[in-house]
Amino acid sequence: MAIHKELLDILACPKCKGDIYLNSTGDGLICDTCRLLYEIKDDIPIMLIDEAKEIKG
Repeated sequence: MAIHKELLDILACPKCKGDIYLNSTGDGLICDTCRLLYEIKDDIPIMLIDEAKEIKG
């Protein structure tokens, strides 16, 4: 089960409060401003700054 569009519309990056979007594989949410990936586990986005993975490059 994927993240619903309505949920994606209201979610924001917890660090900068900016926009986030679903990555190409559908298993994480990306904030381009902070260069962070918030993983989605068991259809639940883990929106904790300490749990986010830094995007290299």
